[in-house]
Amino acid sequence: MQNEKHPLSHEFPDHAIDIAKLKSDNPEFTALAKEYHQLDHQIYGLEASGIPTTDSHFSELKSRRVALKDQIYQKLTQGDF
Repeated sequence: MQNEKHPLSHEFPDHAIDIAKLKSDNPEFTALAKEYHQLDHQIYGLEASGIPTTDSHFSELKSRRVALKDQIYQKLTQGDF
């Protein structure tokens, strides 16, 4: 396990201003970013604490984080904000 956080600011450093603007202006983006942050925190907590979990559960969490990251990236690159 990597034991590494993946905040949006590190995942999309070139979009930091856009992320801040969308978080304040777009409720849908805010909800996606919040869910991403909570999921990233949960994954990091499992990695750091060594709490037992099944591989399938851990894979599901990581897959959901990737899906959220893709949705967030699409919103950031649409440029209509």
